[in-house]
Amino acid sequence: MRVRATTTVAAVIGAVALSALAVPTAQAAPAGPAVTFSNVKVNSKAVVVGPTAKVTVSASYTVTKPANLSAASFDSGPVLYRGSTLSVETRILIGDEPGTCTAASATVLKCTAKIQFRPAESADHDDLVNSDAGTWNIGALAVGDDGFTTKGGFGTVKLLRASKLTANATPEPVQKGKTVTVTGKLSRANWDSNTYAGYSTQPVKLQFRKKGSSTYTTVKTIKTSTTGALKTTVKATVDGYFRYSFAGTSTTPAANATGDYIDVR
Repeated sequence: MRVRATTTVAAVIGAVALSALAVPTAQAAPAGPAVTFSNVKVNSKAVVVGPTAKVTVSASYTVTKPANLSAASFDSGPVLYRGSTLSVETRILIGDEPGTCTAASATVLKCTAKIQFRPAESADHDDLVNSDAGTWNIGALAVGDDGFTTKGGFGTVKLLRASKLTANATPEPVQKGKTVTVTGKLSRANWDSNTYAGYSTQPVKLQFRKKGSSTYTTVKTIKTSTTGALKTTVKATVDGYFRYSFAGTSTTPAANATGDYIDVR
């Protein structure tokens, strides 16, 4: 995805691979295509992006235009933005290519598009940074020869830094009534460094599932260290599985560690 902290209309138009208009933001922008948007949808409630791999999400929208306006005279696509209104002078997220539209009638176009999210550094694309994680508003943009048209307010989508959680219970086997130490780590994608990094001071639940059961119950809640590390102790009672469970935050999705089996003798 092209990530733009736009300062000119030309930057936005360039982002959708159209000829640029050298119009400073301080000046009044030319009127864009006489179109309206409806049913703009990004087909994911949350977009979870790791530290390196590109994630592609599909979107759909409807364009209504005058019958005498050629569909070939403008390009369009979904836009993600922050703030109360959609403004191309602010940071927006937009797909690499314009949407693909099919005429449903002389005045209605049904369109689809792809939005690419790239956490890894590259020579030809601006990339996601950690501050991009969170909730974005959904809008749409149309660009013609003389200007652009935007409309926002089509809901929201979450852009989240992928998370990982581990758990290791020792010793194994363990004598009944003795202490079990459960260690682990909570990490999340760091888009600034393209690695996973520890997620500090987050509440995480230690949970236990008795052998033969399918249900985990919470034993206690602890917090991760400044490096994302987890460590606590419990008494061994019966055979079963220990895991850590993280509920997630506004920037990071929930995660459950794989249960680690303890044989109690």
